[in-house]
Amino acid sequence: MPLNPQRRATRELVLSPQRMHAAVLAGFLPGASERGRVLWRLDSDSRHELNLYVVSPEAPSFDALAEQAGWSSTPVWRTADYGRFLGRLTVGQRWVFRLVANPIRNVREGSQSSTGDRLPRGSRVPLIKEADQREWLLGRAASCGFGVVPGASGGPNLSVTRSGRHRFGRHSDGLARRVTLQTAQFDGVLEVVDTAALRRTLTEGVGAGKGYGCGLLTLAAAS
Repeated sequence: MPLNPQRRATRELVLSPQRMHAAVLAGFLPGASERGRVLWRLDSDSRHELNLYVVSPEAPSFDALAEQAGWSSTPVWRTADYGRFLGRLTVGQRWVFRLVANPIRNVREGSQSSTGDRLPRGSRVPLIKEADQREWLLGRAASCGFGVVPGASGGPNLSVTRSGRHRFGRHSDGLARRVTLQTAQFDGVLEVVDTAALRRTLTEGVGAGKGYGCGLLTLAAAS
């Protein structure tokens, strides 16, 4: 679904993944997230272009979102049966992929922060360095059903094309909280090694932060 980045309402949604998540879920009947994972992602390859991608167990109706943040001169959104595409996946295929994810590491007993403070067990520490972010994804690729193919230099055909930290408010159980979300956009070329695992990844997402626009892996034909 194309969104209009020049509209004030659109900019407000982009600044708050919590609001954006609520706007996406408003396009489904109540309980949609209980019937299956709703994944979404915002892609912006230029300041004049902003596209919303959604993978969900049922087709949405984004009339309210179109009125709030869409373009009046273009079709408001398009949907397709994802099952047909998933059914055509086979081992050995190569695809160009994009993933926006929340790369983190889980703290173990006795770990320390970068300032030397002891972190409580179970804490999640965001990965800031590009090398750590790449290693994070490469370490999960096999369990997600794919391998990253070698690039021209011989290393993995994988780039972190955008990285950022988002801070926004979240209201839960009557309490206001401040959320900090580290994100990384990965672009590269993958090869299918396990079709069942890759189908699961494409419909259930990768990593944490799925409610905040992370985890949605998309594929496109490799040239």
